[in-house]
Formats: sequence, structure tokens, C-alpha cells
Amino acid sequence: MSVDPQQLLRELFATAIDAAHPQQVLEAHLPKDRSGRVIVIGAGKAAAAMAQVVERCWQGEVSGLVVTRYGHGAPCEKIEVVEAAHPVPDAAGLAVAKRVLELVSDLSEDDRVIFLLSGGGSALLALPAAGITLADKQSINKALLKSGATIGEMNCVRKHLSAIKGGRLGKACWPATVYTYAISDVPGDLATVIASGPTVADPSTSAEALAILKRYGIEVPASVRTWLQNPESETVKPGDPSLARSHFQLIARPQQSLEAAAVKARQAGFSPLILGDLEGESRDVAKVHAGIARQIVQHGQPLAAPCVILSGGETTVTVRGNGRGGRNAEFLLSLTDSLKGLPGVYALAGDTDGIDGSEDNAGAIMTPGSYARAAALGLSASDELDNNNGYGYFAALDALIVTEPTRTNVNDFRAILILESPKHDA
Repeated sequence: MSVDPQQLLRELFATAIDAAHPQQVLEAHLPKDRSGRVIVIGAGKAAAAMAQVVERCWQGEVSGLVVTRYGHGAPCEKIEVVEAAHPVPDAAGLAVAKRVLELVSDLSEDDRVIFLLSGGGSALLALPAAGITLADKQSINKALLKSGATIGEMNCVRKHLSAIKGGRLGKACWPATVYTYAISDVPGDLATVIASGPTVADPSTSAEALAILKRYGIEVPASVRTWLQNPESETVKPGDPSLARSHFQLIARPQQSLEAAAVKARQAGFSPLILGDLEGESRDVAKVHAGIARQIVQHGQPLAAPCVILSGGETTVTVRGNGRGGRNAEFLLSLTDSLKGLPGVYALAGDTDGIDGSEDNAGAIMTPGSYARAAALGLSASDELDNNNGYGYFAALDALIVTEPTRTNVNDFRAILILESPKHDA
């Protein structure tokens, strides 16, 4: 079997992204009746690309406003596209969130609203609750991002500090009919977690939000603590009549992308092993992957090479050093340190939105030679891992993957390619 391992890994990544792109998945889910007036709102890294699809497919009057991350915009004629900051919200996100609420106020039961939702929407649609400042939300967001908290935990806190998340946007649209179309970027695909669920009922509580802040030792202003102890801080709960006309539809999820990559791998002669959506510290998840790869190479279990291990989800990074790098670079650096050049094993880890954390790369590629090449340059994988410097490590190897923004987001994609024999290594 003749295959370029690095090229195949890039093709698997591209396939995963394409399987979740709005241009491929949204149109089939739109209402069959596309006549009449519709108000389009949206938030997330895929919002602009989703808005383009609605404009192309809707036959009646279209107007609206969506917010996406800086650099993730796309030209629309009828729907305004605004860019704001992610993962830490800024004043632009605050301003557009206010405008979105104004746009859906005073609607009637004859009105229809389409809400286009994707990962990143939680930070992009930032409207603090009464008595809480944007600076408060920014500092808490930064602390949560560094703490190692899961996306579910972060969004629980965000919902209870917001005037728009946790079902509050859906409630503001009442009595209009609301169609939410969502691209999932979270393990489990929970509607309440995707971008903090602006149009769906939320069972989590303010007490849980307080407990999360305490668990990770995050100091908060007195105003935040006072708000979270106020019953008014509770989100819109299941059974609330204001959400009776709100409909939620998941149009793309990480599993679809993993399955598409698996098909591509089979076509290339590699047996796929899908591990699914995973959470946990990036470096620890990498050690588990390394153990599976080693077992395959040494014992042909749980499947024989040539094969590929596929996984997604959203890992976390507890920041310990001063290096550069997102969670995918951290995963790959830990994998490199664990495998130490195991023959026949290549890997790619990348974020399907095209941005690994806050850097300019989507991720990186590891080869059997990465560990030794880096050592020859004076780079220790373990030392760089201690410094959270995955970006710097793979940049030195010219192994970063740069895709530019993809305008979709089903979170992380990881592929570990295991060749049949070491004789293929280069």
C-alpha cells in the first residue's frame, strides 16, 4: 500500500470540516414553507456561512443580524453580519447582543424567527445580567479558560451571568415562532450547552454556577456573588410557556464528521476506530491515545494496522506555563512526548473552526521523526509541555496546520494513523 501519511491526515481533516459545513447541512432542515417574512438572528463561528444559506434559499422577505468571530465573516446582502471577540467577549459582542434583543422584541404570533447557532456563540452574544459589567464577565471568562473547567461548567456560569442566554432570548421572542438551527461543538450535543442555549430551557441552577466558581478557586466581585444568590438570576426552566413556540434542530454534530472521516480512511485502506467525543485534560487524553496506538503497533489490538484512531470533543488545558498553544497543539505535544518516535505512527490534531484556541493555526501534525528532529533543535517535548508551548514546538518543526477560518465548528478533530510496517516510515 502506497500512501502519503501526512497528506492523508490532511484529507481526513478536510473531510471532517466539509461534513459539518453550513453549505452542506443547513438547507435540508429549513421550513418547507419559505415564503413570507422571516427575521434571522444568529451567533457563532458558523453564523455568517449559515446566514448565506438562508439568504439563498428563502423565497420571502429576509432581514436580520448575526454575530461571528473576527475573521469569520462572510458577505450577505440582506442579513447584517457583525464580528466580535472570542473566546473572551468584548464591547462589540455586548453591542450586538443588545441589538439582537431589540430586533426580536414586540413580535406577534404571526412572526417567524430563525436563530442560527454554532460554537462560540456564548462569548460572541455577550449581554451581562443587571448589575454585572462586561469587565466582570471578561475576567471570569479568562479565569475559567485557564482553570481546566469543562465547556459545560463554563457555560453554566455564563448562562447565569447573562441577560440573553439560558433560554432568555427565546423568551424575548414570544409569542413568535422560533426555529433554532444548531451546529454542535460540545460533547453529548446538549442543546442547553451549545453556545449556552439562548433559546432552550435550562435545568441548571445559580447554585451550581456558584459551586463551579468555588471548585476552581475563581474570585468574583461582590456584585456577581450577590446576583447569583438572587432568584432572578435563574435561567428559563423546562415547561416555561414562553418557549412553547420555540423549536430546536441539530443540523451537524461531531459524530457526523468522525463518520465522514472514517469513510475516507476506509477508501484509503485504513480500518477506522472511532473513540467519539472526549473531554479531559489535553495532555491526559493524549496519553490514553498513545496507549492505544502502542497496543496496536505491538499487539494488533484492538485492531490491526493499517488503521486510524479518530476522536473529537473538547479537551481542556490548565495553564501552567507561559508558552503559546491551544488544546490541540497541547494534545499533540503530549502524544509526541508519550510515543517518543514510535515507528509507523503519524497524527493530526486540529480545531474544525480553523483556530486552535487564540492562535493562527488550526492544529499540527506529528510524524515518527518529530521527537528526534525537535531534540536535534534543542527542544525537549516534556519541557515544552510543562510550558504549554505546543505552538512553539510544532512551529519549529514547520508542522503547524493553517487553514484560515472554516466558518463551521464541530470542535476538535484528532486522527492517529498507524501504518502496517515500519518500513513505510520517513
